[in-house]
Amino acid sequence: MISTLRKQQTLQRPAQIGGFGYWSGRDVSVEFRPAPPHTGIVFVRTDLSRPVRIAARMENRIETPRRTTLASEGATVEMVEHILAALAGMRIDNCEVHVDRPEMPGCDGSSLPFVEVLNRAGIVAQNALRTRLVITETTRVGDEEAWVEARPQSADRLAIQYRLDYGPASPIGRQTIELEVLPDSFLKKLAPARTFILKSEADWLRSRGLGARVTCRDLLVIDESGPVDNPLRFEDECVRHKALDLVGDLALAGCDLAGSVIAHRSGHRLNAELVRVLLCEGRRIEGRRKTA
Repeated sequence: MISTLRKQQTLQRPAQIGGFGYWSGRDVSVEFRPAPPHTGIVFVRTDLSRPVRIAARMENRIETPRRTTLASEGATVEMVEHILAALAGMRIDNCEVHVDRPEMPGCDGSSLPFVEVLNRAGIVAQNALRTRLVITETTRVGDEEAWVEARPQSADRLAIQYRLDYGPASPIGRQTIELEVLPDSFLKKLAPARTFILKSEADWLRSRGLGARVTCRDLLVIDESGPVDNPLRFEDECVRHKALDLVGDLALAGCDLAGSVIAHRSGHRLNAELVRVLLCEGRRIEGRRKTA
């Protein structure tokens, strides 16, 4: 069911941040700019001969291993999930994200650097209401090994639960986190959680010329003993980061979600598939309501 609940928000002034892409190793600059009501989140590729606007919507997502990528008019922006999570977590609904490279900066592997510059810019309410999709039916995508499910709940908010399971022999093991996604909880419990990768996976990627500029200080590299040369920010930092990714992927709905989302070993592909199904279900229910 589609409804409204709160006023839309944007930035009070522009904010800038820079860094390099984990995959490409190329320097990239990002400028967050205020945007009018109903703009949504739009990436703008300023490095092209004609700037291309790429809306952060489900219909622009293309499948890419290990990250979320958006495409429009032949242009792409990739590894956008940490930026989307920062904007969604802080309830910034309308923003132009001007970038001069396809790949977003990895920074420290979390959403915290983005949240910090956004907060310094200031967040202001706008004279328009934010659309909200209320989950009224239980919907699941995936299989027995990995799945993500949306359920109705009485509160008018989004609650998420993520269950991470690398097995008892792994230093990551089994971890679970559950919380309501509000600006304060996002800032304190999810935003600082960093990307993680097993050392065996990192070695495999390096052997193929990927991630050559990334060090163990730029994200969590985990071997059989735990993180390599980089202390954990939380005992369960890995599951917190997976929950952060989930928030970023759910932002592709382009509206608030009200309900409970439970994920078991899901990744970007399954998260996005749930969004696609929820949007289809929302349109179907809304159409049925209007014709009743």
